[in-house]
Amino acid sequence: MKTIFELFTKAATTHPDKVLFERPGLSLITYRDTSELAAQFAGALATLGVEAGDRVAVQADKSPEYIALYLGVLQLGAVFLPLNTAYTKSEIEFFLEDATPRLFICDPMKISDHACVKEGVLCETLGANGDGSLIDLAAQGAPCREFYPSSINDPAAILYTSGTTGRSKGAILTHGNLASNCAALLDSWQFTSADRLIHALPVFHTHGLFVAVNMTLAAGATMIFLTQFDADQIIDLMDEATVLMGVPTFYSRLLQVDRLDRTRTSGMRLFVSGSAPLLAEEHKKFKDRTGHAILERYGMTETCMIATNPYGGERIPGAVGHPLPGIKLRIAASKSGEVLPVGETGVIEVKGPNVFAGYWKMPEKTAEEFRADGFFITGDLGMIGEDGYLRIVGREKDLIISGGYNIYPKEIEEVIDARPGVMESAVIGVHHHDMGECPIAVVVPIKGCQLDSETIIRELRGKIARFKVPRHVIIQEHLPRNVMGKVQKAALRQKYAEIAK
Repeated sequence: MKTIFELFTKAATTHPDKVLFERPGLSLITYRDTSELAAQFAGALATLGVEAGDRVAVQADKSPEYIALYLGVLQLGAVFLPLNTAYTKSEIEFFLEDATPRLFICDPMKISDHACVKEGVLCETLGANGDGSLIDLAAQGAPCREFYPSSINDPAAILYTSGTTGRSKGAILTHGNLASNCAALLDSWQFTSADRLIHALPVFHTHGLFVAVNMTLAAGATMIFLTQFDADQIIDLMDEATVLMGVPTFYSRLLQVDRLDRTRTSGMRLFVSGSAPLLAEEHKKFKDRTGHAILERYGMTETCMIATNPYGGERIPGAVGHPLPGIKLRIAASKSGEVLPVGETGVIEVKGPNVFAGYWKMPEKTAEEFRADGFFITGDLGMIGEDGYLRIVGREKDLIISGGYNIYPKEIEEVIDARPGVMESAVIGVHHHDMGECPIAVVVPIKGCQLDSETIIRELRGKIARFKVPRHVIIQEHLPRNVMGKVQKAALRQKYAEIAK
């Protein structure tokens, strides 16, 4: 199996003059340009003492230089550690203390924030406009013309989990994890060198880096590389693109633009959504407007992509399809691990070359997350229907146990979301003195619509079991989300912790 770096090198050697980065209003950047810059970065990193296995932590803005740096790190056999640009100084201090990187790279404007980085950690800068001390160092030194022969079992990257329920954990992803998952996606989505991907995702996350970027590099395709999401701009770019990979927020915003229609999307062959659940209503609206059924897939930090709706078959709203080639998936009882039959809800467990090597410096935690037969316990609740499609029910930590009864928030959310005037909802469990927990619902109305909490509660009593009916319905303008569009239920639980007392 070839690594991502080797696949990129093959593409750059085969068609060096092909455009890799196309940036509206800016110069084109070819595979040769990127390969040369990656080699210069690798030379600069080596000068700084970076060796195979060393972590290189990066908190920098999205740019072609960022991707070249990623490739330069892989070239040396070092470990790429991307960090969310929204992380604060104190959060960065935790990651540097935990990961003990050889080098930390940040934005030139933030260098003063990190003047006192952990002792022994070198600090350089990389700006969004091709500036920074690392750029200068790379230009002054000799490019590295060799690459470390990483094996598929060697670590390629560490991605830290969001840490919404406690300490962030560093998931170690190997070269085999990244390459095997990339190969499975290229095959499943028929992604080739002829594709032109609109890339508007962040690059510090699995979706933007290890799906969108890796697939482009491996296939020898072209990215229309955007530093931010702009619905009007993306609709304009569809005339010259073939694929869009996004989060549900992308599609809800595109639907707000009247110009989105079948004519505008006629040249597109694939729209992918992931990182958070796509509302079934949004799926239907998009297909009605464009003629395209959005392809939903399912993955997580520790496993890259796990399942996908079919490229050539039916894409079912609310479902994430079947496991990717080479990946085994099952639904099991949380405590016993007993495999559950079709139609029953349980914890999603997965096994395959995509599954991470473990949590950084946390062997006990790693052991807890695997069954004896090697299946990784995802913590997601799911159900496989009679049609064979996987449906995500929610996170196990979001399960509400009220008076001994299990309540799955998504079941209630689907009923609320189907009501006229509702944009979306989030159901959470909060402490209740008698029942242990009780469900409450936070509901977002469609702009211009008025919703009444008591009316919603009355309607729910006739549609779901009484123990599932939320004790309170809160109407608010939006739900808290992270940068990838996932609803932050932990923040809602904290905000409304006292509401039922």
